[in-house]
Amino acid sequence: MELGFLFSNIFIRFSFNLFIAFVIIKLIYHRDYKGNDFVFTYFMFNTLIFFFAYILGNLDINMAFGFGLFAVFAILRYRTDPIPIKEMTYLFIVITIGVINALSTNQVVFEELIFANVAIVVMTFFLEKYWVSNLVVKDYRIKTIVYNDMDMIKPENYQKLLDDVVKKTGLQIIDCKVGRINFLENWANVKIYYKKENPL
Repeated sequence: MELGFLFSNIFIRFSFNLFIAFVIIKLIYHRDYKGNDFVFTYFMFNTLIFFFAYILGNLDINMAFGFGLFAVFAILRYRTDPIPIKEMTYLFIVITIGVINALSTNQVVFEELIFANVAIVVMTFFLEKYWVSNLVVKDYRIKTIVYNDMDMIKPENYQKLLDDVVKKTGLQIIDCKVGRINFLENWANVKIYYKKENPL
């Protein structure tokens, strides 16, 4: 009976956690970032953190060891492909909801757990859709391209860079931002914001 209760508890918790993660990752984040490889990372991080925190929370171990181990796991990042700040923020969001849903005990009222998750979802949706950038709206899309003219990525050449990207892509570009720069291979990632009706 007790084993069945424990299994039912972790199943319900994980299902609820996965539902919240799905809303944030697929319905909020992935809606405007199609084809982004971070979707797999977010789901797996959320799942791994949930089970890690749930099992750790049921073990009688040294508190400092637990926090230290979790901290090492939480700050893990891919050194070969640095994560942009926004993607890193989403990573911490899915980690947070995994921890909250795994470690909330019977002392936490169910309504409080629901409120915490809903608040995170609502804040993420609001900030993503209406606050972060006036450019990221329904009429625009975002795409990252590889650019190999290193002189053009200088801040003082912003307008020249914008004009050159418009000329090369044929898109109605509103804005562009320089991301990762590789001086050894002579290229840089440039994130472009362009009108939605463009087929690219």
